[in-house]
Amino acid sequence: MNRESVVAKKKFGQNFLKDESVLRKIVEAMPKNDNKVVEIGPGLGDLTKFLVDVKSVEAFEVDTDLCKLLQNTFEEEIITKRLHLHCGDVLEAWKNTLIDEPYDLVANLPYYIATNIILKALADPMCKNILVMVQLEVAEKFCATSGEKVFGSLGIIAQSVGEAKIVTKVPPTAFDPQPKIDSAVFLIQKSRDRSDKAFEDMLRVAFTQPRKTLMKNLSSKYEKAKLQEAFKELDLTLTIRPHQVSTKDYHQLYKMI
Repeated sequence: MNRESVVAKKKFGQNFLKDESVLRKIVEAMPKNDNKVVEIGPGLGDLTKFLVDVKSVEAFEVDTDLCKLLQNTFEEEIITKRLHLHCGDVLEAWKNTLIDEPYDLVANLPYYIATNIILKALADPMCKNILVMVQLEVAEKFCATSGEKVFGSLGIIAQSVGEAKIVTKVPPTAFDPQPKIDSAVFLIQKSRDRSDKAFEDMLRVAFTQPRKTLMKNLSSKYEKAKLQEAFKELDLTLTIRPHQVSTKDYHQLYKMI
């Protein structure tokens, strides 16, 4: 099999990133450290060829056809151990940690699985930084701050572990085949691991109906008198909406209720 005969498979959400200027921007945005790089969904290896020049890479590819192509393309890098290629579903390989040493996740993620992979990386104690290409809408949610309409549980989870920022927006023309939506590369630099499950359960309740008040959403599960007391202590109005509350106040609220 050669590159020219590869047809993108819809079931794997394949959109191959072709634009070299975007690939270079991803590599330039990588945090400067000695961590190994994990790439999920290397596809045709367009990003991989840049990554193996600067770091040792662990790549996970679910598509068996692409795995064979990558094994041929990167034969030398695999022999010299600059590239370790795992053929199979990364989610099945991912237990508490994906690899047993500190790593940065650098990847053009398939849209259908992107959010799930980012959340798993945020929970993985060995993952130190996340630099990924996803659909623009998802990047904006992870990078949103309090007060923005798209601010929700993903933004709070990201802010709870470190700092998130969009590196660059990417048009559909950078891919083959072209997706119908814009994409973005964004970076999360972790300084802590993800919060406990109960906190995230509270966030799910808080944003059940984003247009309703936070009080109304939370009182569907938590004691109203306790909520009113907590709101008063945190100086939150009873009409405040979920996206208007800061990450710090959500953590305080969680402790109080």
